Amino acid sequence: MCRNIRPLNNFDPPATRPEVQAAALQYVRKVGGASKPSQANEEAYARAVAAVAQATQELLDALVTTAPPKDREVEAAKARARSAQRYATT
Repeated sequence: MCRNIRPLNNFDPPATRPEVQAAALQYVRKVGGASKPSQANEEAYARAVAAVAQATQELLDALVTTAPPKDREVEAAKARARSAQRYATT
């Protein structure tokens, strides 16, 4: 999985439209192989991002879980701790 795409399910508050859009953009860039498409491909990238964002939102809206919602700040702190441990200099 691309490191820049973050899990969006089961958070309180729920994922926002910009978060879904950003995940879709990262996915399309990864699959398309370019972080900035050529002018000839800009329209294709834009259509793909819109379609992936819509599918992602539909997925998030349909998912059901019995787990309690995760707190964004707590999850961010855990990620920072993992990163610090992974990249710690000795």
